[in-house]
Amino acid sequence: MTVTGEAGSAEALKQLLPPALAPLFDASFIHSCVLYDEFVYRLTLQVFRSAGLDTAAREPGSAGEIAARAGLETGRALAPVDWMLRQLAARRVVEEAGAGGAARRFRARASLPALDPGIVREEQRRHDPSWLPSYVLAETVAQDYAAFLRGEATGEAILFSPARFRLWIDYFSNDNGLYTVNNRIGAIAVEQWMPRGGGGILELGGGLASAATALLERFEGAGRLGEIREYRFTEIVPAFLRRGQQALQTRFPHAAFLTFERVDMNRPFQEQGVAPGSLAVVYAVNTLHVALDLAVTLGEIFQALAPGGRLIVSECVRPHPGQAIYVEFVFNLMQAFRSPRLHPTYRPNGGFLTPEQWKAAMEAAGFVDVRFLPDIVRIRDRFPAFYVAAIGASRP
Repeated sequence: MTVTGEAGSAEALKQLLPPALAPLFDASFIHSCVLYDEFVYRLTLQVFRSAGLDTAAREPGSAGEIAARAGLETGRALAPVDWMLRQLAARRVVEEAGAGGAARRFRARASLPALDPGIVREEQRRHDPSWLPSYVLAETVAQDYAAFLRGEATGEAILFSPARFRLWIDYFSNDNGLYTVNNRIGAIAVEQWMPRGGGGILELGGGLASAATALLERFEGAGRLGEIREYRFTEIVPAFLRRGQQALQTRFPHAAFLTFERVDMNRPFQEQGVAPGSLAVVYAVNTLHVALDLAVTLGEIFQALAPGGRLIVSECVRPHPGQAIYVEFVFNLMQAFRSPRLHPTYRPNGGFLTPEQWKAAMEAAGFVDVRFLPDIVRIRDRFPAFYVAAIGASRP
């Protein structure tokens, strides 16, 4: 896409966005999205070769068949290999034949292109270096990807070794141009959708507190911090919880409403100190898609909310079923990401959910008034690479 084309796309997208969101998606942001998509594509080609998948895919096969031919550990490799095949098929360097679902079969073309990811990274550095933490993370993971696929190392060990903690500090940051948009949209959604009169907010999977910081800064700027009677920042990883607490207490030293605790969204909330009917908002950014059983977690959230309370999540959303999204390249290594408990209607696969799947899951848990910010259903046909939205739903 040319610079002129990106400026035109930004202007066209602006017409579909609420005014509060339009500044987040300017031509510079769109150009960075194009660059990062290309960067991940080039890393995927490298991994595909290093894992022997280019040879294994010379004859048609399903993702499982191709992974087995390459001598990979198919239990863990199936989802990432399927994602790579779909990603490369979208780029037309792998051919796809057959119907959807389990019948999908792929075949690599005679020769795959040899493309240097470093060229794209340097263009991003010149254009907007704030995106570079996402590049560093993806490039670091790519070095160990083939070992993961062969069963020589777990994804969790690759992603979360102590030596790589700094990568996550830089990635889950409002200074990261790729990630901050999730936090900004979520903060806008909470400000707009929080029940009248305010109340208590519980954030699930608060990580390193970039989402909480964005939210509290949004309320502070609007003069509405007084409406938050309690902000329960929760996180399951002790190192993240400590770091998040430090960040929030430094940034908001007089916020007496802040509390910090460990809450596991895969366990009953009440036994973790979350009383039924006690909250105005349950909030999460890029968290619920890794719930072990989404129905169970949504049920716990429903019970924790007061009548009229809202669940508000900001998520990477899959516009269409089966569509490969560039951030999955990294997160497919996580077992919790790729292997949740499935449901035929709203959880047919691991990873990110479509708008229809989110709506169905929330309604099945008893929620009503499911809404999206922005209206991704309206946007996706015109902009199929638009991946982020806040989703809100109410407890009757």
